[in-house]
Amino acid sequence: MNIQFIKTPEKRRILEQLNKQFGIENLNFLLIKSAKEKIRGFSGQLSKEEICQLSEIANIEVIGAYMLRIEHDLRLSFDATKLLSQEIKKNIIEIDEEQMKTWMQGFDLPIQKPSGTYVIKYRNLFLGCGKSNGQVILNHVPKDRRLRK
Repeated sequence: MNIQFIKTPEKRRILEQLNKQFGIENLNFLLIKSAKEKIRGFSGQLSKEEICQLSEIANIEVIGAYMLRIEHDLRLSFDATKLLSQEIKKNIIEIDEEQMKTWMQGFDLPIQKPSGTYVIKYRNLFLGCGKSNGQVILNHVPKDRRLRK
């Protein structure tokens, strides 16, 4: 894998966008760009140099957790909403139990919000991000994380 570390100026831009969208002020991860505009976050003990040395010895396919995707705005991954739950302060949609079941089964939520990306929250659980088209919140829960009917 050709590991592409996110340099400080780009990380700063990403953090500014995360702050604007979700109120996230800190991102204590080494950011790594992977395919399809996906960003992974690594918080282990290895330095950039050690990761590069390791990638020369072994075939590293992925490192770190999938954190976000760069689209016209940023969309946090399902796991990132949990990892960053203490940091997220904006664009949170709180849902009830019936809506939570609908969401976790992979269906869109009929909630009218201005266009944008929102974090879905049920009680104290963050359940990923959804994108509003003005009429519904489009579901982005990964298929392998969905509830069976």
